[in-house]
Parts: sequence; structure tokens; C-alpha cells
Amino acid sequence: MTWHLRESDFFSGLSEEKDAFMSLARRRELNKNEIVFFEDDPGNSCFYLEKGIIKIFKIGFDGKEPIFFLRRPGEFFGLAEVVGGQPRKANAQAITPVVLHEITKRDFESLLANHYLLARKIIGVLGRRLRYLGELIESLMVCDVSTRLAKLLVYLSYEKLTDEASWLKPVDIPVNLTQEQIAAMTGSCQQTVSELLKKFQEERLIEVSRRKITVLNPLKLLSKAEN
Repeated sequence: MTWHLRESDFFSGLSEEKDAFMSLARRRELNKNEIVFFEDDPGNSCFYLEKGIIKIFKIGFDGKEPIFFLRRPGEFFGLAEVVGGQPRKANAQAITPVVLHEITKRDFESLLANHYLLARKIIGVLGRRLRYLGELIESLMVCDVSTRLAKLLVYLSYEKLTDEASWLKPVDIPVNLTQEQIAAMTGSCQQTVSELLKKFQEERLIEVSRRKITVLNPLKLLSKAEN
């Protein structure tokens, strides 16, 4: 599993396209834990996230909630359904207070038709996400939980790894997740995650303080995951 699907601001370098999008989109503010959409809802809009964090997840028959993506500021979500005209394939929920911009399928299609660079970038984003999901499935089949957890922790801190030097310095993971949420992202259970976090801490790979996790040496942690 490659957890390095950290997308930069979608509209970076596309100021004209962003203005056109914002003129058609509806701004929404949501509180923590509010639902954006449920699985099987009509996929008649998509969203640009300005502030906060959204989790994309499903609810299994056993009550577990595997998390497929965390969407962060500057990212789109709900794209696949609005492009394909299909019902939602998963649920979307705010795990922090969020500000987002929602655009209808009709207006979004009009934007794509009139802005070539926007359409090309959307195609690129969908392609990367499809490859990511393929790698995620492969990882769940062949990698142990320790490897998946190491990759996840690097992924979560990735936005702060801006240059070579930052890969060798302690970095706080900017997203506060419960052990249950971490387990949902690694296809594991809370007890296993707790034991592995303790093991990583003993190996001086991370430091855990309440709900904050600090990666002490991101490059060393990534090397552990790749090995």
C-alpha cells in the first residue's frame, strides 16, 4: 500500500478556473461528525474542501468502518460519482469542523467543457486515486499490519515533509485520529494498533502523547515500511 496519495491544492496554478468554480459553487460549513453524504445517495454534486478534514468510509456488515481516504484542504471529493453519474459508493463525514464548496453535476460538467486545463487535471486526479486503491487492496493482501501502520503514519505526516532535511527531523502528525480510526485505515483492530504503536515507540520511531503522535524520524519509519 502506498500511502503517499497526498494531493496539493487542486487549484494551484489555476486561478481563473478557481474563480469560475467558486462563482458556481455553494459554500457550506459543517461541524465535527456531520455527514456530507451517505452511501447510495445520488451522486449529483462534488466538493472542494477549503478547511478541515473529511473521511471517506464504508460501514461493514460487522459494524466496522474501513476508511479509504482522508480528504484535506485543497482537495476534491465526490468526483467519481458525479463524473460517472452513479450513486455514492461510500460515506463522507467531517472529523473536524470543515468549510467546503459544493457544485452541482450540471455546473461541474459545464466547467469541464469550458476549461480544458481543469478537465485534464480532474482526469489526472481520478487516475491517481484509482491506482492508489489498487495498491491499497494489494497491500491488505500481502503486507502485515506493522508495515501498513508504518506507511500510514508517514502518509499522515507527509504534508510537513517538504524537503530532504525534514525527513530526518521529528514531525507531529497534524491529524488527530483515535486508535479505532487508525485501525479502520489499516484493516486491523484497536488492540493490534495499540500494541504496534507501543512497539514503534520502544524502537524510537515515534512518540505518543495522549492523542498526538510524533514521528521521530520519518525516513527511518518509511524504510521500515518498505523493508
